[in-house]
Amino acid sequence: MSWKEAAEPVLTRMPGVTRPEGHVPFKRKLAWTAGVLMVYFFLTNVFLWGMPQAEAGQDIFGNFRSILAGEQGTILQVGIGPIVTASIVLQLLGGAGLLGLDTNDPRDQVLYQGLQKLLVVVMTALTAFPMVFLGGFLPPSPELAAVYGETTIQTVIFAQVFIGGIFILFLDEIVSKWGVGSGIGLFIIAGVSQRLMGGLFAWGGLPGEAGIIPTWFSILFGQTSFPSLLTGEGLQELLLGQGALLAIITTVFIFVVVVYAESVRVEVPLSHARVKGARGRFPVKLIYASVLPMILVRAVQMNIQFLGRIMDARWAGMPAWLGVYNSQGQPTGGLFYYLNPIQTPEEWMWWLGEAGQAVWQIMLRVGIDLTVMIVGGAIFAIFWVETTNMGPEATARQIQNSGMQIPGFRQNIGVYEKVLGRYIPQVTVIGGALVGLLAVMANMLGTIGAVSGTGLLLAVSITYKLYEEIAEEQLMEMHPMMREMFGGR
Repeated sequence: MSWKEAAEPVLTRMPGVTRPEGHVPFKRKLAWTAGVLMVYFFLTNVFLWGMPQAEAGQDIFGNFRSILAGEQGTILQVGIGPIVTASIVLQLLGGAGLLGLDTNDPRDQVLYQGLQKLLVVVMTALTAFPMVFLGGFLPPSPELAAVYGETTIQTVIFAQVFIGGIFILFLDEIVSKWGVGSGIGLFIIAGVSQRLMGGLFAWGGLPGEAGIIPTWFSILFGQTSFPSLLTGEGLQELLLGQGALLAIITTVFIFVVVVYAESVRVEVPLSHARVKGARGRFPVKLIYASVLPMILVRAVQMNIQFLGRIMDARWAGMPAWLGVYNSQGQPTGGLFYYLNPIQTPEEWMWWLGEAGQAVWQIMLRVGIDLTVMIVGGAIFAIFWVETTNMGPEATARQIQNSGMQIPGFRQNIGVYEKVLGRYIPQVTVIGGALVGLLAVMANMLGTIGAVSGTGLLLAVSITYKLYEEIAEEQLMEMHPMMREMFGGR
């Protein structure tokens, strides 16, 4: 008996959101999407019962939070992390041919979706358990622990975090089936937008807490002292300090580059095999695999750092070559330091005197981060294209099934695959490497609201694609025949 036959009774009975029967009107899709977004924002403000309120502000994921969504100390503590980790496991197993599932077979599609949900449930438990019971990252309230017992309160906190992870799974499924875009993309946009708006407009009582716009107002009206720009201190304060000019430039630059890269494409001409004069084009964009594979790369790095934090909390005699941590829980030496991605300009600009490490250590860390993101971005982009049926073979089959053909070539899937093979693999690798480079560069230079480079890339790209999808939905709503032609629901 194969594993599919043994697991089928469980995987096919995994609870899920029912697919709509027939077409869902565009306004209803927008309503479902807006409703899920409101529920998401509500849940990010539901704090965990049984925890000291002061602990809610210490985010153990740090700058990874912008790509994991959710909120520290709330029921959505784990965010989309378990979903992303489950996707990584499935992609690796599928890429190695160990699953034996054909995603074109409806039965295997059901098994794949059931397996993904099961993995998400397992990953949610595996992520929440060490947070609560091993690392002390979500400590129980001493007052409640004295009354009900520490283990009891920890179990309640674990249950809340676990339920929150399941909520995220089903909210994502609702958007994917009934709304516009995907829930994961929607939650990333929501989280990054919050940070950007806070970085621009937040009013803080202490220096460094206010957003860029209130800070500049206070500087211009003389309410805040600012050193002369003719001095090195003044220039540093303008670029990296209160002025945050470098963060503004980097944010605008990333936005422009991603929008431009989304418009750069190689267009393969198509014509209808039966309808004379009906022509079209298949676009192979520069960022063909989108920037979503970057979530997978960063998720691997996040899980490595999470493991390091747990080992530091539980292993008092951890060797220095493996990791040395400061009082804030950040690695300052050892293997975990070099594998920790650069998050802010101060972490690599040694001439500012804030890095705390030798120049060669900083450069080695930067080099490892660049290598991981560029090479990892290209590899995961290839995995993404193959597992989402965007490769040359799957695309050739889609063209053949739609009744289209490539002019000047014989009507054959193998021929179409060779033509598309000239562009898709190369563009996939180049696009994945480019996105990885941009993500590291944005982190090194800083962004508005301290949004991570990957988070900013994801937010801009997902928003652009969401705009395209909304425009396409509106077009199909006005012309129902186009919906039938392109298989829209």
